[in-house]
This record gives sequence, structure tokens and C-alpha cells, in this order.
Amino acid sequence: MKMSTKGRYGLRAMLDLAINSGSGHVALNTIAERQDISTNYLEQVFSTLRKAGLVVSIKGAQGGYVLADSLNRITVGQILRALEGDLAVVKVTDSEATNPVENCLKTQVWDKINANIDKVVDNISLEDLLIEYWKTQEPGALMYYI
Repeated sequence: MKMSTKGRYGLRAMLDLAINSGSGHVALNTIAERQDISTNYLEQVFSTLRKAGLVVSIKGAQGGYVLADSLNRITVGQILRALEGDLAVVKVTDSEATNPVENCLKTQVWDKINANIDKVVDNISLEDLLIEYWKTQEPGALMYYI
């Protein structure tokens, strides 16, 4: 499986939204600018994310987007499936599975790869990504000593 630009940019934009949404909604053009992504392209991505129930749009001149759920409840898997569809590397049809060799490959290779992809992306939340992001920032920048 190769991730498309839509999936990669969408995941970047969602993490950017998580990082910068502490004070409320975030304008799409500011995400686009920070991530060096076309605003028009990002509008398409966020339209898909909104339809999937992952973000909520705020209308108006001072509008923007907010996450539709808490950081720990939105997973990388939800985001990628909304933008990419099925994440399976190989999808064997029922007619192909009647071939004994193909059926063996399906159960011993493809199903295992697909299950592990699902396991990984479904067990990483936006909160996990945000925590890792902050770890990469200036060490001790948020530490206060009394």
C-alpha cells in the first residue's frame, strides 16, 4: 500500500489542528500556510474529514475548524480510512479465494499484513501524535521551576 498525498496531507493537517486548537477553532488558511499545502487542496481534504465526522466547521469570517471529538478518540486509522478508503494492501475476491494457492496466500500473508496495518493505525490516536510532537520540541521549554 502506498499512501496518497491526500492521506499524508490530511494526517499532517489534523495533527496541525490538534497542535493549534487550544484556543478554539483554526482557520484552514493558517494550517495550509504552516504545512505548505494549497488551501484549495486542503479544503477538499477537510470536506472529506467533515463528512466523516472527524472535524466540525465554523462558518463566518472568523471561522475555521475544530476536532469533532477528543484527541484520544480520533485515531490515525479513522483519518486515513476517511481519506484513503480501505487500507488493505491486497483484497482477494471470493472467486480468487477458491484457488487453493491464492487462498493460502490470502490467509497466510495478505490477511496478516492487513490485520497488522489495522492494528497499528487504530492504536495511534491524535493524542499520541501530539505527545510525540511535543517531545520533539525544545526540551524543557514548558518546564517551570519554583
